[in-house]
Amino acid sequence: MNSPLRRPGRRRPVAVVAFMAAAGFALAGCAPGGSAPSDEDASEAAAVEVSTELTTEEVTLTIADETGFPVTDVLAEEFTKQHPNVTFEITRDTFQNLTANAPRLLAGDNPPDLIRLPTIGEAANDGLLANLDPYAEAYGWDAWPETQLAPLRMNDEGTRGSGPLYQVGLGYSVTGIYMNTAIAEELGINGPPQTMAELEEDLATAKEAGEVPIMAGDQDGVVNFVVQAAMNQYADKDEFLSWMFNEPGSSYNTEGNIEGAELIRTWADEGYFPEDINAVDYFTFVTRFSEGEGLFAFNGNWEAANYQEALGDDVEFFLVPPVEEGGDHVAMGAANSFSVAAGSDDLDATAYFLDWIHTDPAARQIITDVTGASPGGDPALEQPTVEEGSLIANALEMAAQIGEENGQVDFMSNTTAGIYAGAIIPESQLLVTSMITGEEFVTRVQEFYESEVGE
Repeated sequence: MNSPLRRPGRRRPVAVVAFMAAAGFALAGCAPGGSAPSDEDASEAAAVEVSTELTTEEVTLTIADETGFPVTDVLAEEFTKQHPNVTFEITRDTFQNLTANAPRLLAGDNPPDLIRLPTIGEAANDGLLANLDPYAEAYGWDAWPETQLAPLRMNDEGTRGSGPLYQVGLGYSVTGIYMNTAIAEELGINGPPQTMAELEEDLATAKEAGEVPIMAGDQDGVVNFVVQAAMNQYADKDEFLSWMFNEPGSSYNTEGNIEGAELIRTWADEGYFPEDINAVDYFTFVTRFSEGEGLFAFNGNWEAANYQEALGDDVEFFLVPPVEEGGDHVAMGAANSFSVAAGSDDLDATAYFLDWIHTDPAARQIITDVTGASPGGDPALEQPTVEEGSLIANALEMAAQIGEENGQVDFMSNTTAGIYAGAIIPESQLLVTSMITGEEFVTRVQEFYESEVGE
């Protein structure tokens, strides 16, 4: 919605019909911005008096969410069922509009209590986001894996990965490759490739047989699931993350990133992508694979349920293979990040709701059932029940494996506020149609990055 959110009286949750889980569009960036709240401010925030007891008064919590992310509706319904005095008003807008309007919404007289926000920098810098560290301490969120929370922190220099906690996830994604096993069987491919070399062999086999090797689209940039997946296998993970977190002196222009991007150029030259890739948006790309077009699709766990329903037993989900057989895996993954407005009238109740999402068995089950994502939180808690052998079960196993191998990295499109639309989309459209080299792609993205961070 483009109008400021109002805090009404008691209302029912708003029901929304979604065509797909929009977690796949959690790709807009984190602006490094000027200076976030200082360490002194963080200390003062930590001293704030908080309550972990839910109010018994009637209260309406407002949530500003993106279109196509229905899990908040289901969570709100369950929370109200357990706590009838708390109801919700959920408003929705497109991802692009919500991101653009977030500063105005957060600065308004009636800001949303909770907002879907892939960016941190500018909003935190302007004091619009609540520092959640006092609640993290009160609720014991230190039991959560730090790798889960690190990307949701930002220090006073605008570097993510440390500093105050400004966001919490409603589900935590992992990406990989979906394979149409019916097509694979026809091609004599017996299972997921174990190395990048085997993956390339399978791509060549599919192309020779007249199948689309990789179903992908790049009208809205989602071919970057493929682009970064290739880079991840050659880049130094810590070096890559330093750049994504805007650490001073870090660079995208590295040998590993260039090698991965050059591989994508090779795949483009070989015709492994759809001929009309730059005219294919996310919904079309998902639909085409669901209808049996393409051997492979690089995507996230948020599509597991949809693909399972469409393809039944003819689909498998696995991690992108490493260069060397038996090597550790690297996969993009991120929180479906939400922030609490600093101006919220119900900070305690909102924080209680966030903790409940991570600890209540019904809420954790909802996260997995609706999004296919891991519920996160304390790894000692019982995991949701899923159908054995299902794609969602595969995704949970993949998330656990990535955690054990410490192989999760953020989406490179989260690096700055403008880098996705300003550089990654237009340059990837040239890369996957063989118009520029991998080195040119990396160089151009780095130049845009420097123009944003001021290096």
